[in-house]
Amino acid sequence: MVYGIIKLINFAHGDVYMIGAYIGFAVTTYTSLGFIPALLIAMAGCAVLGVSVERIAYRPLRASSRIAVLITAIGMSFFLEYTMMFFVGAAVRSYPSVLERKLFHIGNIVVNTQQLVIIGTAVILMIILQFIVHKTKRGKAMRAVSIDKDAAQLMGINVDSTISFTFLVGSAFAGAAGVLVGIYYNSIDPLMGMMPGLKAFIAAVFGGIGSIPGAMIGGVGIGIIETMVSGYGNSMYRDAAVFVVLILILIIKPSGILGKPEGEKV
Repeated sequence: MVYGIIKLINFAHGDVYMIGAYIGFAVTTYTSLGFIPALLIAMAGCAVLGVSVERIAYRPLRASSRIAVLITAIGMSFFLEYTMMFFVGAAVRSYPSVLERKLFHIGNIVVNTQQLVIIGTAVILMIILQFIVHKTKRGKAMRAVSIDKDAAQLMGINVDSTISFTFLVGSAFAGAAGVLVGIYYNSIDPLMGMMPGLKAFIAAVFGGIGSIPGAMIGGVGIGIIETMVSGYGNSMYRDAAVFVVLILILIIKPSGILGKPEGEKV
């Protein structure tokens, strides 16, 4: 969403996801609250963080060159990582168990309740995001700004407010992802958002920039590719395989699976 509106690869997005994981960790460890409250609090905290990052770091540079904003995004990523490391330390922390792991056998496939809850939560969040983008006034403003920012402003849309709202929504969902990943892998650390942040962008390109279902399909596709490489090859090469997929997609179908090719007037 952020790239679609301001053409910025927000490298700090993965670190917002990391902070969401730590917020969920704090809520579940130091209070008696469960999964749903931890998820909602992490989403709220990351939403505030995302808006703050946009207003402090990105908005003043909106009229600057693309490279200046890109370098700022990389700098913000490192700032969030090492600020968190300063406060919580660099050690890996174990996530508390907040979901039971009752096993279900479906033929030769074994799944547990934790996996089902995580998948179900991801699908529900995608449906909510689809509703926000396609059925609400704010969502229509987001789509208008992504198509033509100047025309949208002439039509009375507050572009600054719309961009802030986009960061709010995107950061909230990143916080939710951090909690889900922390619960599933049972460990978090201040540098955990670096590679997932890059892979999230690859998933968006794979599925088609601007398509929310496409991004989810891209994420699932990349997960399957990583699992296949780890299972039938060497787990050391799974990250490399993801970037090979990115290169192939950009060569064969740059618009992605569900994306639409865009013509450019010359």
